[in-house]
Amino acid sequence: MLKAIGQELLLRKSEISDQVTTIYFGGGTPSLLRTDEINHIVELIASHYDVADHPEITLEANPDDLSKSTIEALALSRVNRLSIGVQSFFDQDLRYMNRAHDANQAKRSMELAIKHFDNISIDLIYGLPHLSEEKWVENLELTFELGIQHISSYALTVEPKTALDHFIKSGKYQAPVDSLTQKHFKILQKETERMDYIQYEISNFGRKGYFSKHNTSYWKGVNYLGIGPSAHSYDGLHRGWNVANNAKYLSAIHKGTIPIEKELLSPEDVINEAIMTGLRTIWGVSLEEISRKYGEKYTEEVLEQAKKYLEKGILNLSDGHLFLRPESYFLADGISSDLFLLKV
Repeated sequence: MLKAIGQELLLRKSEISDQVTTIYFGGGTPSLLRTDEINHIVELIASHYDVADHPEITLEANPDDLSKSTIEALALSRVNRLSIGVQSFFDQDLRYMNRAHDANQAKRSMELAIKHFDNISIDLIYGLPHLSEEKWVENLELTFELGIQHISSYALTVEPKTALDHFIKSGKYQAPVDSLTQKHFKILQKETERMDYIQYEISNFGRKGYFSKHNTSYWKGVNYLGIGPSAHSYDGLHRGWNVANNAKYLSAIHKGTIPIEKELLSPEDVINEAIMTGLRTIWGVSLEEISRKYGEKYTEEVLEQAKKYLEKGILNLSDGHLFLRPESYFLADGISSDLFLLKV
């Protein structure tokens, strides 16, 4: 697999002309890689792409992957940022979500990680039906006490055909309750603001200097290249996704072909995505950029769709950008879809 990933990097080097400023080792379980394997991939990228002097290099990991020896080894690698899927510091929550780690592993992994890494992001889940407001605050307080500079926090989503979905349908577990989820979200906003985190994207909170550069690029519509099975790519005109099946991926790469499907995006597709991602961030949607790239008729259409939200004060228009007020973030998905363009 590592050999195939290296080969794909070579096959696709002409697809990225801009300087590479971020490298992201995403899940599956990239923390299974040895230090020399991580460094080899980074060095391969650096030898065939224009890589910045100090790129942000993130690795995703779960607490049960992060033993003392693993973290010490990662500290010797080129990785300079960890994204750790803690989800909760309480066993009841972790059992409900069917996580492989327990609360002790969660705390221990974070205590070990902060000894070797300054730039750490933690994932936390809210909206669990049994999670009291007090327990949710306690989860956040534990994070603050650890000195974690970045939090990615998401509402619980019950995916079809998962163990959680089965347990809810069978009556073993309670289903999430929207009103409680919204209360948790407001607590999250209040407590992170109190501790000097900036909610720079609806689900992401970072102190100054610790925003995720990789995800920020994605939200701002910057081109990116995805390598490996299931990886997604975007070049401004096309969205592509590699085959998910490992055997098919390996076979195609062995033959010197890229196992990718591509979709040509219409102007409406690109603008709709810019609306969806932009309204979730503090940078908003650039109407000037839409006009420059596609013409003023598209900007006029977006403003017409946004008119009722502007009149109600839910959206703001400032310096050529359309913003969603933070107090309305919980409604972002519905508002964004209401602004989506049909064919103009």
